Order: sequence, then structure tokens, then C-alpha cells
Amino acid sequence: MSPINKALARASQQLADVSDTPRLDAELLLAAALGIGRDRLLLDPPPIAPAQFAAMLERRLAGEPVAYITGHRGFWNIDLEVGPGVLIPRPDSETLIAAAVEHFAGTTGPKRILDLGTGPGTLLLAALDEWPRATGLGVDFSPNALEYARRNATRLGLADRAELRLGDWADGVDEAFDLVLANPPYVARDAVLGAGVAEHEPREALFAGDDGLDAYRRLAPQLGRLIAQGGLAAIEIGHDQGESAADVLGQAGLFSRLARDLAGRPRALLVAR
Repeated sequence: MSPINKALARASQQLADVSDTPRLDAELLLAAALGIGRDRLLLDPPPIAPAQFAAMLERRLAGEPVAYITGHRGFWNIDLEVGPGVLIPRPDSETLIAAAVEHFAGTTGPKRILDLGTGPGTLLLAALDEWPRATGLGVDFSPNALEYARRNATRLGLADRAELRLGDWADGVDEAFDLVLANPPYVARDAVLGAGVAEHEPREALFAGDDGLDAYRRLAPQLGRLIAQGGLAAIEIGHDQGESAADVLGQAGLFSRLARDLAGRPRALLVAR
């Protein structure tokens, strides 16, 4: 076995106690330490692991998320810079973009996009990359998250199409959009999360009151006026909130349908107009 494969095997064994994906974590950390992509690491591995790999591995063993250690996370067709203080993009959130792609199939796509709680620009920038003619607005209450979003927009060449604004959900937003996206906090206050999540990621982007529905209660009364004719709103939910979150939207007069993620779990509520 080559030295690089031995390093990966040892790291994977160590990470087995703190990660559900120890081999993947080890590969991502080693690729970042080498300054190359994971695909190149697998196809054309270097002879030895660099010294900084050990330090990165120690951080992961202490529970720090891989994305914070590497400083990047892939989402849909883009790569986002992330770090402490911002919610790490999850593959499950791609369900919202997939639902929008289906909704606008056979058209030129949305012209105006709104992302409420944009974080590092996750949904907004993925949507702008998907529809090159669109422009959009991303709103977040965290100056730190918006700084990441601005850097990501610039690095991806999307800064001229993405307005990023400090705000409290849709307060002060008086425009109707073809596509409204939101990944609000939806975790109940006493819920148990995966290792390292609550310890490292911003609590305000995770937790939403005793039942995890507080953010939906804020969004629901605002949502109807934000959706343009023929438009779509896609709102992420927890896997057990298909009925409860839909009830909150229903109380605001909004009919929604459920979208499931690739694992078949409830993942988003869709409101079309």
C-alpha cells in the first residue's frame, strides 16, 4: 500500500468514531491539504501526505465540520466558501433547486429570484448560476453570513446579478418574485442533532422555538405577496414537518404541496401561483 493510501486508511479508522462518512472526510481533508480536488486525489494521488493534513485531521477529530476546516462546500453546480458563523450547505437543500427546475421546465426560467435567509448565498447563487438571465435578492440578518455571500458572488462571477441585503426575512421587501427560496431554521429547541452541528454551526440558523415552526409562522403571512403570477415558492422543512409546516402555511391561506429529497423524505413545501 502506498504512503498516501496508508495515511487515508489510518485517518478513516480514526474518524470512524466521530463521523458517519470517515473515508470521505479523510479524502476531502487530504485533498484540501494538498490544494487539489478530491477527484484528482483519487485518480492521481501524490506520493505522500503533507504535514498540514495531520493538523486538519485533529480538528475533525475534535468535532469541527469538514466544510469549516477546508473552507469550502459544493452545492448544486457551484462551490461555496463557508466558515464559522454560517450554515453549511446540505445536499438535501438541493431539493428546492430541483423543484424550481421542474416548475420552470420549458420556459426561459425565472427573471427575479428571492432567497430569504441566504446565508453564504447558497440557494440564491445556485439559482442564478442555473438561470443566467435572472437577477436576485438575498436577505439575511447576519452580517457575517452576508460577507461570505458577497465573496461567493464575486468569486462565481455573479455579483452584478445578486443584491445582498441585511434584513429580517421579507420585512421591507415590496416586490413580487418569480422564484422565492428559503431554508429557515426548523429544528425544535430540544432536538438532538448530529455530532458537531449544534456545537459549531450558528444556533440562530438551526433552532426555531419549542416545535421548530417559529420561522414558518413569520414567513407564512409574508409569502403570498412575494410570489409573482406563474411563480413558485420553495421552502425547506424538516423531515418530520410535512404536515405541521403545511398547516402553518394553510392558516395564512396558502396551499402547498410536498417535495421529497433523494432519500424519499419530506424536504420542501412548494407554493405555486
